[in-house]
Amino acid sequence: MTTHWMAGPVLVTGSTGNVGSRTVELLLTAGVHVRAAASSVAAIRGRFGDQVEAVALDFTDRTTWERAYSGVARMFLMRPPRLGRPRNQMLPSLEAAQAAGVQHVVLLSLQGAAHNRVVPHHALEVWLRDSGLSWTFVRPAFFMQNLTTTHLADVRDRDTIMVPGGDGATAFVDVHDVATVAAQALLHPDRHRDIAWTPTGPQALRYAEIATTLTEVLGRPISFARPGLLRYAIHARHVLNMPWGMVAVTCVIYTVARLGRAGGLTDDVLAVTGRAPVSFREFAEREAKQWTPRGHIAPQ
Repeated sequence: MTTHWMAGPVLVTGSTGNVGSRTVELLLTAGVHVRAAASSVAAIRGRFGDQVEAVALDFTDRTTWERAYSGVARMFLMRPPRLGRPRNQMLPSLEAAQAAGVQHVVLLSLQGAAHNRVVPHHALEVWLRDSGLSWTFVRPAFFMQNLTTTHLADVRDRDTIMVPGGDGATAFVDVHDVATVAAQALLHPDRHRDIAWTPTGPQALRYAEIATTLTEVLGRPISFARPGLLRYAIHARHVLNMPWGMVAVTCVIYTVARLGRAGGLTDDVLAVTGRAPVSFREFAEREAKQWTPRGHIAPQ
């Protein structure tokens, strides 16, 4: 039975982030009324202008909940990286969302989250399964875009990849593919009800192979530094300025990769979108200018 999902706006949390912003764009293209939420309304308007209904949402601030959730049946949920204790910091807000009438939640989770109690996404999945709400879990592999955001300065300014991934292969995925899966689950909830998708790219690659591809695409040598956890943690905190909570979560993620447990490939992008996922080389060629050192000319 088809539910009246189309009534009211679609709420997109984390709407100025990598996946959230792309999801907003895809929903707008589909003609959907989007209520874009983030901590800063100004940032939302700076990105989308008047194309969206912009609202402030803080999962830890009850005064922001009613405005964000009122009239919403479909919701894209992204855990803010700073919130590492979802049971206390997010579940009260999600209970308010359910009480306000939210019916279907598309959660941006993490590959392997179902069996990894350490990552915060696990607690959110458990709550959604038990909530009575309809849900879709989008559990992407490691984002290709992490190399153009979190680790951008390392590649661009230091010609190196500084992650403790060892020789483990990772099923990297383009954020554009992840957002397309999420948007389809929001546009067609009945087709994706209580399904977990794991979008991956077409290949599982070792970081040494990533460095080789970047070397070829950028036309200058990019190395893989092979740091251990301690060296990485110090670098992430003091050079990349990550909060300690994010350092801890990324250490867990990279440990999974180092142990060879992040390389599982799926056909989920093809199954949901009808097209093959973007390869890392395609991504690197598309985004090459991001890694161009300041004052240099981007490769053609």
